[in-house]
Order: sequence, then structure tokens, then C-alpha cells
Amino acid sequence: MDCIFCKIVAGELPSHKVYENERVLAFLDIHPVHPGHTLVIPKVHARNLLEIAAEDWAAVAEAARMLAIAVEKATDADGMNIMMNNRAHAGQVVDHAHVHVIPRFKGDGLRQWSPRSYKENEAAEIEAKIREAL
Repeated sequence: MDCIFCKIVAGELPSHKVYENERVLAFLDIHPVHPGHTLVIPKVHARNLLEIAAEDWAAVAEAARMLAIAVEKATDADGMNIMMNNRAHAGQVVDHAHVHVIPRFKGDGLRQWSPRSYKENEAAEIEAKIREAL
């Protein structure tokens, strides 16, 4: 497999590791939004949230929570984004599940998305489709 994050886990590529346990590795993003921008990954390869094992996801989520507290403290951030892109059309660049822990600062100009309103009956229709998919 030619996964850059798997190579980091294996020690074949360098990284600035900030946290590690038996299931999770966290390291600084090489192209950060702000200093302290950290990636939290499962050690076992999974392409995205749709493929990750429940136990690995729980470990990643807890590590992201813990790291958000530490990154905010270390960077004196005004806020924090916890983000995950799943698949290319959602902005995922590396096909290994990863959560971004991004410190935010007042007036930093970073925008998330442009919200919109539901059309008439659209919310009820999508609600029903999601419930059916479950």
C-alpha cells in the first residue's frame, strides 16, 4: 500500500508526533491552517469515516477531544474546529481517515461553508430518507 499516513505510522516517514497510543497517532499537519493544526489518525488503515472500525473511531474521537484541549491551551486559541473530510468531493486529500484539530483565532478569516435554507417539504423528505437508510 502506498499510503503516506501508513508510512508515518510505520516510521518510514518523519512527522512531528504530538500523541500516540495503541490505536491512534496524532501529528502536526505539514500544511497547517494555523500553527498547532494537528491530524489524528487511526493506526490501522481505513480510507475514511465510512470504513473505519467502531473501536478505532472511538479512539480517534477521544484523542481529538483530548488534543483539542491541549492545542487550544498551547496556542492560546480563541476557538477550535474539529473537522473530517470524507472522500475527494468533500475535500479529502489523503485516503486514510483523519480528523483535523484546528486552532482558530478571532478575525482569522477562515470560513466553513455557506448555509442555506430548506425548500418547502425538503427537510421532511430527507429526514425520511435518512431514517430509512439507518
